[in-house]
Amino acid sequence: MLFRTSIIASAALALVATMAEAHSWADCVDWQFNDPAKPGWRASDGKCMGYARQYPVNSGVQFGGLDSYSPSRHYQQNKDDFVPCSDHIHGVEPGAIETRQTPISKAYGGRFGNMAKATPGQKMCVRWPAKNHAKPNEPKNPVMINMPKQILTKDPNQSGFSSANIAKLDYKNCNQISGDTDHTPCGGCFNVPSDLTTGTYVIQWRWMLNQDEYYTSCWDLQVTGNTDGPSTSGGIGNSTSVFADLADDN
Repeated sequence: MLFRTSIIASAALALVATMAEAHSWADCVDWQFNDPAKPGWRASDGKCMGYARQYPVNSGVQFGGLDSYSPSRHYQQNKDDFVPCSDHIHGVEPGAIETRQTPISKAYGGRFGNMAKATPGQKMCVRWPAKNHAKPNEPKNPVMINMPKQILTKDPNQSGFSSANIAKLDYKNCNQISGDTDHTPCGGCFNVPSDLTTGTYVIQWRWMLNQDEYYTSCWDLQVTGNTDGPSTSGGIGNSTSVFADLADDN
C-alpha cells in the first residue's frame, strides 16, 4: 500500500512539474472576432481561419493542450543554433515540424489547418495559450511578430527573422480563466505591411520567457490584392542552416 501511494505521489509530482514547465505557441494565426467591437480570445469570442504549419486541427485536444500531444507544438530554441522554425530535431525542446514545405501548400489542408490569407495593410490577430505565464509575477516580455517583406524561396535564419520585426504584442493580453492559468486564452493583433506584393510570405511568432529562452511558431501567409511591392528574393539572413551566422541570432 505504501509502495502504491509512493507511485501515485511521484506521478502527481511529475504532472505538476510538466505543467509548471509548459510554455506557449501560436494556437491560431488568423483569429477573427465574432464582434470586433467586443474582441476576445475565448472560443465563444471568435473563430480561427488560419493556422501555423502542419497544425493538427483534428487532434481533439483541448485549447492549450498540444504541449502534451505528439508531436508537441511546444518548441524551445537552442541558443547554440537558434533554428527559427521547429524541425522536430533541433531545440532544447523539439517541437512539431514547422519548417517550410515543398510545395508550401503541403503544410495545410486535410488533417492540418488552413493557410492564413490577407491583403496588404490588413489587421490580423493571433491567439496563444497562457501556459501559466500570464500571471502578475511572471516576466512581461512581448511576443515578437517577425515578417520579412520579400517573397522567399526558403526560410531565413533567426537573424533574418529578427531583423524583420513588424510588431510587439503583449503576451499577457488574456481573458483570464479563474483557477486555470494554464489554458487561459491570450492574443494580440498586428497590421500586415501595406506595401507587399501578391505572393506567399513567412511569419514567425517568437516569445522570450527568460534570457535566451525563446519559443517560436512559424506560418505562411498568402497575400493578395497588390501588384506593387518589394521584389522577390531568393533568401534573406542566409538560410535555416544551424551553421549560419549565429552572432546576432538572439
